[in-house]
Amino acid sequence: MESGKKLCIVGGAPLRGTVTMSGAKNSAVALIPAALLASSPVVLDNLPSISDVHVYVHLLETLGAKIAFEDGTMTIDAREVVPRPLADGKASQLRASYYLLGALLGRCGEAIIGLPGGCNFEPRPIDQHIKGFEALGAKVTNEHGAIRVVAKRLRGARIYLDVASVGATINIMLAATRAEGTTIIENVAKEPEIVDVATLLTSMGARIKGAGTETIRIEGVQHIHGCRHMIIPDRIQAGTYLIAAAATGGDVTVDNVIPKHMEALCAKLIEMGAVVQEMDEAIRVVGANSYSSIDVKAFVYPGFATDLQAQMTALLTRAHGVSVVTDYVYSNRFKHVAELQRMGAKVRVEGRSAIVMHSALHGAAVQATDLRAGAALCIAGLMAANGEQTDIYGYEYIQRGYEGLVDQLRSLGADVWEQ
Repeated sequence: MESGKKLCIVGGAPLRGTVTMSGAKNSAVALIPAALLASSPVVLDNLPSISDVHVYVHLLETLGAKIAFEDGTMTIDAREVVPRPLADGKASQLRASYYLLGALLGRCGEAIIGLPGGCNFEPRPIDQHIKGFEALGAKVTNEHGAIRVVAKRLRGARIYLDVASVGATINIMLAATRAEGTTIIENVAKEPEIVDVATLLTSMGARIKGAGTETIRIEGVQHIHGCRHMIIPDRIQAGTYLIAAAATGGDVTVDNVIPKHMEALCAKLIEMGAVVQEMDEAIRVVGANSYSSIDVKAFVYPGFATDLQAQMTALLTRAHGVSVVTDYVYSNRFKHVAELQRMGAKVRVEGRSAIVMHSALHGAAVQATDLRAGAALCIAGLMAANGEQTDIYGYEYIQRGYEGLVDQLRSLGADVWEQ
């Protein structure tokens, strides 16, 4: 196993109780750079205290922004921002650092960002981002491993995305808010996080229509001002706890969620045999003694989230029969399977599908290879035979997306610690 932090979990305890979700990680990493467009301070509430957010603080301060971050509220004053090159290791740690390209292009007409890093489960090219920037009038070059975008003037354009990319949709939207004229982006992604970014930008004075549909229309404006914005709850964090409740045969209520965002997951949990109770801003899952096998197809929103695919694979080892998990978003997002096999899981990968059979899990030393794979291993550790310990190396990956994980799990009765 690799060195570094590890998370230790003793299996066998059903999770019981209530947990409250923080703001969405996938929103936060786009909302923070969006604040660079503003000519006055932007305040973001319900911001998760996770490593990706702290890396962003460093990057924005390097650009000249003044930032205060306390108790989930961040104030970003970008009035003195200049487009300094961000080609150091911090930018490469963070996949979502590419959002700085669109934000700085819209604000300053120029950006130089190191090639983004983040989770290493499959190459995720930014060709659709570049296609959009070039359509708006920017010149894009690769300079010693960093992406440089420059535009004397940004002009509205009609842009058709070859794939419904969340990152490209948001990045083009950021740049287009300050472009002259009208930009129409077609075949866009529909994820709630995109709607969240559009809501912030609209509150800042941007003119955006159609977020959450297949076509977004943006009327460019000259002035973007600050505002206060409450980030939506994290649907992936919530889904992870709901899956963990079912996996351990527990009874967990997840508070501060938007049930509509969780429909695809809840439908699958019910199909397996778990009890799911939806409330206005909470969801309760009561686990069962026995589950039925099901097929899961991870797809773009409103389909089953690819970011919950690994966690669901762990849960399905409890289902009798043969289950199939297919990921239509990423074809090779199955590095967690080899680690689950170390724990006794009967899982094999065929193409872009994982074939999962009923199997008993046991404690083992395993390696988290990315954020959601790490979450899946947490669930597997909780499911392991009573009293058996699982050591998850690569805990820093998990910290990229789960605020207060150890404290939350302990509050639900789990025997878990980090070292």
